[in-house]
Amino acid sequence: MLDLRFIRDNTDVVRKAVADRHDNAPLDDIIELDIAKRQKMALVEELRCERKNLAKTQGADSAERGRELRDRIKYIDDELRNIDSRLEDLLLRVPNIPQDSVPIGDSEDDNIVISTCGEMRKFDFLPAPHWELGERLGIIDFERGVRLSGTRFYVLKGLGSRLQRSLINFMLNLHTEEHGYQEAYLPYMVKKECLIGSSNLPKFADNLYRDIEEDLWLVPTAEVPLTNMHRDEILPATDLPINYVAYTACFRREKMSAGKDTRGIKRGHQFDKVEMYKFTEPQNSNEELEYMVDNAVDICRKLEIPYRIKKLCTADISFASTKTYDIEMWAPGCEEWLEVSSCSNCGDFQARRANIRYRPTSDSKPQYVHTLNGSGLALPRVVIAVLENYQQSDGSIAVPDVLQPYMGVKTIK
Repeated sequence: MLDLRFIRDNTDVVRKAVADRHDNAPLDDIIELDIAKRQKMALVEELRCERKNLAKTQGADSAERGRELRDRIKYIDDELRNIDSRLEDLLLRVPNIPQDSVPIGDSEDDNIVISTCGEMRKFDFLPAPHWELGERLGIIDFERGVRLSGTRFYVLKGLGSRLQRSLINFMLNLHTEEHGYQEAYLPYMVKKECLIGSSNLPKFADNLYRDIEEDLWLVPTAEVPLTNMHRDEILPATDLPINYVAYTACFRREKMSAGKDTRGIKRGHQFDKVEMYKFTEPQNSNEELEYMVDNAVDICRKLEIPYRIKKLCTADISFASTKTYDIEMWAPGCEEWLEVSSCSNCGDFQARRANIRYRPTSDSKPQYVHTLNGSGLALPRVVIAVLENYQQSDGSIAVPDVLQPYMGVKTIK
């Protein structure tokens, strides 16, 4: 959430950021309401001052004028409360300001590949896509997934289910034992204010699942509860950075992706993800972002799957982000790069919404922390990459070395 004073004092900067993002944030309405609010605040202050002075006089006329002032002040106070409510709603719809290092672009086509690592395997046969491999091996059941829940659902069975569980455990162990994260097990349903704090509401309500009776929302990512772990808290600087990692199922309606990726398990209404999250001091957040990217990349390296890192342009970074890197794995069966991680520095945008602050020193004024989030990594796309990169000519799947202790087998067949 941007500070209203910042918008007022830097209107041109905010306008440019909104334009560069190709967003439709209601800046004109915000500025108009801000002007109206300040005018009414000045007026009500004048009326209160007059009423205070009037209290020193006596007489019927003074009493009548006092009642008029009281009613007028009450009416304006009600107007101000209404303006505040409307302003808050509009401010929640303004995206974050991209950093200067973020390339300006019109679409994902303008994202910049900054590195590509790993050698693409040369097959002596035509590599199959994961949906063929999964059905042939009996480890992915699309028909029963649709029968149970409808389109964009599937069932993992046998060694397919074990592969996903092994990947999750491998990632959690790597992040907690080598990368310095503390694991958290989180609720899969959260209150509305948590989604406001993480910036999913109000803008992306159509993409979320909700229990209307209880007003609880299914998490689209562990980023939502992790953002709110320290909601309304003031943290000592000595505690920072705070690094969390969590595995959750994620639930998304995928309305914005209708018609895309209808084959296979690349995009579903329910999927699993390991999420990294950091609370940092502002001056350290970009450095921590680089660490987070390397933590995500470390999984790709250890799985020995080709990957690339992209810096996202202004049109493609997330609503709350000031800077984002995507990490993609190569899938030879699909013949495409699959996004398995998106790592973002959100500055103090989420911290303002969730009121998360810290004290730089014991006697200093609280300041907002910076928050960072990143997939570490997102399933089932890692499952796709493993199946397609490790497929053998006989139709079996060789299990990556780092996963064999978790799988208990060397081959899926």
